[in-house]
Amino acid sequence: MSDNFPTNSSLNSIQKPQNLVRRQSRKSARGPYQIIRFQSVKIPIYAFEHHGKTRYTIAFYLNGCRKKRQFTFLEDAKQEGLLIAQNIVRGMQSQNDLHPAERESFHAAQRILQDVEIPLVAAVEDYVQCRKILGGASLRSAVEEYCKRMGGLKQGVTVSEIAEELIIRKSQDGVSARYLEQLRSILGLFLEAFPGPIIDIQSEHIDSWLRKSKIGAVTRNNRLTILRVLFGFAKQRNYLPASEPTAADSVSKVKAGNTTTEIFEPEEIERLLLAAPAILVPYLAIAAFAGLRRAELCRLDWKAVKLERRIIELRADQAKTASRRIIPISDNLLAWLAPLERKGKVCKIQELPRMAPVLAETLGIRWPHNALRHSYISYRLALIQDVNKVALEAGNSSTMIFRHYRELVSEEAAEKWFSIYPPEGWEPPEKVGGLSLLTVRRKKD
Repeated sequence: MSDNFPTNSSLNSIQKPQNLVRRQSRKSARGPYQIIRFQSVKIPIYAFEHHGKTRYTIAFYLNGCRKKRQFTFLEDAKQEGLLIAQNIVRGMQSQNDLHPAERESFHAAQRILQDVEIPLVAAVEDYVQCRKILGGASLRSAVEEYCKRMGGLKQGVTVSEIAEELIIRKSQDGVSARYLEQLRSILGLFLEAFPGPIIDIQSEHIDSWLRKSKIGAVTRNNRLTILRVLFGFAKQRNYLPASEPTAADSVSKVKAGNTTTEIFEPEEIERLLLAAPAILVPYLAIAAFAGLRRAELCRLDWKAVKLERRIIELRADQAKTASRRIIPISDNLLAWLAPLERKGKVCKIQELPRMAPVLAETLGIRWPHNALRHSYISYRLALIQDVNKVALEAGNSSTMIFRHYRELVSEEAAEKWFSIYPPEGWEPPEKVGGLSLLTVRRKKD
């Protein structure tokens, strides 16, 4: 009970001689039956007959208005009169308009809220808003479900923190440098848009971000794949609920329409090889006759090109698929590589992959995207007629090989492709007119 209100046990001990004044005669029916006093305040109690029983009424003034309350028992009227008198003296008239049961509920609510230190009005407002949001459902049930879902989660972990942790883990797991670079690139773009806690990100946020990027379907799907890795890792680390799909899982990939696989004609690759400077020849020849990807070529060392064994050994950390790959060296590829100096990296300079399209432009030859690798796979499949073997050599799936490269060229064209040799006594030029690093860099800009 609050200090403002005495308990029932204390009522009889508070100025008892002064509080209970003379009992009036029942004959003076117009006057008070008793008067309760507390200091200068008097609260009269009136008695009256109702259906043969005596009832009691207390009367007092509150905010300029006269108030009455009726009681069946005299003791209840005396207790209420004393409380009202004390409150009036203490300047707490605002609580005198509450009935005893209402007052008890009020103070019980205040006692309940003491531990959480929330005002009663704020607690009631919060409760009403939650019930409205829940559509009248039980607030306690909703809270229990929330605790079940979020129990044990590490709250407030940001995208930046998780991305950094993921990259460290992947690096420790020995994934390829290219894959780490892809993680850093895509996750860097994502955390610029979403720097806050990962648990706040919803599927519609991810979908909107992917659409605003104005990228092709394949690139968009690749980005979504990386995001699913990030969100899956967050779930494993207990940053997201383990019992439900992540926001990235709920976003659908888009259908990448049928793409045309463009390749070079045998005459075109022969012109390119004969016109290329010595520094560019290994890049063109290995891509055209062994099918290595651009990034794989940039990581390739000449030690992996074993001419005596007629193989190129691509380590797991060099391959896109992070798995070791053995690619055969054909007779014509051996002929193009044998006269070259084979020390250090195959790609001596960073701009080398961009030299090839510039050279093609000077020769009036189209340079379709990834055309060297597409050409190798198409001609190799037409030559040996073995999808699985070509898939192993190319580091691709059999399904992709069958879907995109089957029957693109004839067997005769394939034989011609792998019969392209350098002329007798051929030595590649050190420089080519119109092809320089300055030219390549200007094309890039």
